[in-house]
Amino acid sequence: MKFTRPVLLAGVASALPHFDSPQQRLLNGLELPDKWLQSKATPGKGKPYTPEHRDPYDSAIDPIGDDLDPLPWRNGKGASVLGPWNWERSRENPDLVRPPSTDHGNVANMRWSFADSHIRIEEGGWTRQTTMRELSTSTELASVNMRLDSGAIRELHWHKEAEWAYVLAGEVRITALDYEGGSFVDDLKEGDLWFFPSGVPHSLQGLGENGTEFLLVFESPGEIGGGKFSEESTFVLTDWLAHTPKSAIAKNFHLDPQVFEHLPAKEKYIFQGSQPGAIDKEKPTGKYVKKSKDNFTYRLLDQPPKVVSGGEVRIADSTNFPLSKTVASAHVTIKPGAIREMHWHPNADEWSFFIKGRARVTIFAAQGEARTFNYVAGDIGIVPRNHGHYVENIGDEDIEMLEVFRADAFRDFSLEQWLLSTPERMVLDTMFADDRESGDAFWNQIKDNKKDEVTKP
Repeated sequence: MKFTRPVLLAGVASALPHFDSPQQRLLNGLELPDKWLQSKATPGKGKPYTPEHRDPYDSAIDPIGDDLDPLPWRNGKGASVLGPWNWERSRENPDLVRPPSTDHGNVANMRWSFADSHIRIEEGGWTRQTTMRELSTSTELASVNMRLDSGAIRELHWHKEAEWAYVLAGEVRITALDYEGGSFVDDLKEGDLWFFPSGVPHSLQGLGENGTEFLLVFESPGEIGGGKFSEESTFVLTDWLAHTPKSAIAKNFHLDPQVFEHLPAKEKYIFQGSQPGAIDKEKPTGKYVKKSKDNFTYRLLDQPPKVVSGGEVRIADSTNFPLSKTVASAHVTIKPGAIREMHWHPNADEWSFFIKGRARVTIFAAQGEARTFNYVAGDIGIVPRNHGHYVENIGDEDIEMLEVFRADAFRDFSLEQWLLSTPERMVLDTMFADDRESGDAFWNQIKDNKKDEVTKP
């Protein structure tokens, strides 16, 4: 049997159903889910994604949670789809299929999914990256998602870029050598951070039964275009030794060249190592080894959160993680129905990673330009510095996200806080000159509010 897409003619659908698509079944009159008539996520008149649907307020629709297939209809405008159509992809991006009427202009793409990144598969692990090559607007930061199985090692290496990391799952052991020659070893769990300044040599190894998975973010100190980083350009120990004459290696270590006859012929990169023991039993004990005075790690999720009406916020920057002088970050939880308030960041682009949930973000780029994007778990988002935006939870579970900045400190300006710090007369003259009654109601509602980074109506 050949399945085709419904063609809407004067509001009437005619076609065979698209496999198990509820949108197709509804349009063909096969069933009428109650949630389409009473969906709290889709206010307005009529069924979403049909010519009859009306919503002058451009409310968010959650096609995944409401089991809908987006079609390009908005307030009577648009048409059906006749050609090829990726239903699954459209569900993840409903505001691209049906943009709000407030979107305008040519704002560049600010979304990328790690699911679209090439995976490099190695012994005991894998890695994939998102840089300017994949997401051209990611000019300040680049990122890598890496998995190490139990005992697998990301071999000894260093970068010209600084490395910030967040442990997504499992446990990992890190080692490093600081600028003063001090040795550092630590074991991390989910929600912990590490930061290696430019040039610091280090290694990583998966611990426990399942190893680890983590997110790496790279920035280039003093340079523009840190997003051009490539994981392939890492300075790797075995790669260095494979391209250095063994006579020179032998002279460096005061040993016979034959000792180095069986060194790896090329980089090992990620490989299965032996199972590590406790740190106390494995820490270096050489005569001239000294302990690092730096702390390369920070327990972000162990930090007591700032609890706000719609979620929680935790911040890690140079004020509480002193070594992280060039990368600031925030871990944000947004409850269903809540919104990361309208705001902007004056000191850096925002690089976001969505760990959980479904989000809607409208980015205001000035000059009458704005564009709305949708994000799901595993997606990366970019908001250029000083661009106004919000993050709305349009799903039925918490959003868990990271905000990362190429900056020494986390800074943002809250729209509501700005208005409350401006004389009432000026605010009302600007916003409500033609509707003083609504203006008075607005001011009375917000005048005593405090900053609420994640707010729930």
